[in-house]
Amino acid sequence: MLVVGEHVLGHLEPQCARMATPLCAGVGGTYLELCGALNGGLLVIGGLYGRTSLDQDDQLALDLAARLRERFLAELGTTRCAPLREKVQAPGGLGSCAAVVERAAMMLLESLAEAEA
Repeated sequence: MLVVGEHVLGHLEPQCARMATPLCAGVGGTYLELCGALNGGLLVIGGLYGRTSLDQDDQLALDLAARLRERFLAELGTTRCAPLREKVQAPGGLGSCAAVVERAAMMLLESLAEAEA
């Protein structure tokens, strides 16, 4: 979220990082829920296209979020932290979650570029 967020949104206040912290490692370090790398991408989409009031149209943000999720699932096989972590740590696996974060960042940038085209 921080690298791509600052790239596409500009300076992010430290509070943004603090707000995203609990999403790390499958929510609160439990490894049970959505991958933190995917969550970070969703936060960036919200920062770019999310609504600021209930009467605003949020369809673009929702469409981009769904597209990013689908891309993530197709490439990595799951959106959940625990199974991704198993893949990362398996012999011949990705090696570290940094590889998942890098792929998620690239998928996010690709999705944003497609939305702008």
